[in-house]
Amino acid sequence: MNQSDLVRFFRENYLAYISQAILIVGLIFVLAPKLLFRKKYLLFTLVSLVLLMFCAYVSGSIIQHAQDLGMRPPPPPRGDRKSLPSPILINLLLLSVSYILAIFLETFSFAKKNEEALILSKTANIENELKFLKSQINPHFLFNSLNNIYSLSIIDANKAQESILYLSDMLRYVLYDCEKPLVSIEKEITYIQDFIKLFLLKSSKNYPLKTSFSVENEGLQIAPMLLIPFVENAFKHSNIENIEEAFITIDLRSTKETIHFVVENSFRKGPKIQDAVGGIGIVNVRKRLNLLYENTHSLEISENNNTFRVELKIDTNA
Repeated sequence: MNQSDLVRFFRENYLAYISQAILIVGLIFVLAPKLLFRKKYLLFTLVSLVLLMFCAYVSGSIIQHAQDLGMRPPPPPRGDRKSLPSPILINLLLLSVSYILAIFLETFSFAKKNEEALILSKTANIENELKFLKSQINPHFLFNSLNNIYSLSIIDANKAQESILYLSDMLRYVLYDCEKPLVSIEKEITYIQDFIKLFLLKSSKNYPLKTSFSVENEGLQIAPMLLIPFVENAFKHSNIENIEEAFITIDLRSTKETIHFVVENSFRKGPKIQDAVGGIGIVNVRKRLNLLYENTHSLEISENNNTFRVELKIDTNA
């Protein structure tokens, strides 16, 4: 910027610029991908040093030769003539600085690309795992519902027809709404209510079942099929057919941003019996919660005095 004769300045230094360009292009397309990023550090260092010295020698020698032919810069003061470095040393210094800076920038770019690729890969893995988990949960509910309808068809044909309507609504939710990453809390509650109605149609008994749903924001979004496995598990293990000793209590309270879900049911101690196609719902819900609501949910499952209790809290805005 402080040169008065730019033409002569570029004429005396263009070889240094060309050498810089050659080194940086070689670094980006050859040395970095084939040596540096493959962790062949020793070979990369040796090749880099050879190239730096070669380019500095060639460009510096040509500049020195040009100076010998008369294209010299103004002579330095008399006292500085002996300390003036040669063009080869000056070019080596300039090329080394630009080369090291290029290595830094290229390494930073490579690390950023790797980080983006890792994030994309992790996202794809999470989506695939969630699809797999949902594919395990949904058939489980379908099999249970079909078993209930089969029982109803023997007991009461009219109730069987009514249960088919409930099942159709449940299947519509599973096949269409569950394909979305999030659904409204109201739809999840409707699915739970249809499941309960489907069960109650099996008999005219007055089952010891209490439900309470309080939703402040009906549009609150939640991952589908998160709550129903706990309800289904309660019906399976509570022995609710024994009206005198069994019970099920379901309570859901939702504010504008949080969900508080509690399920309590009676159970008999002893070995737990699992269906041939079941027994995986709660395990899958734990995995989905960890994937979707990591550090924004709490799940407590306890057994006390023949009572099985599940308490789930989710902060959807965290």
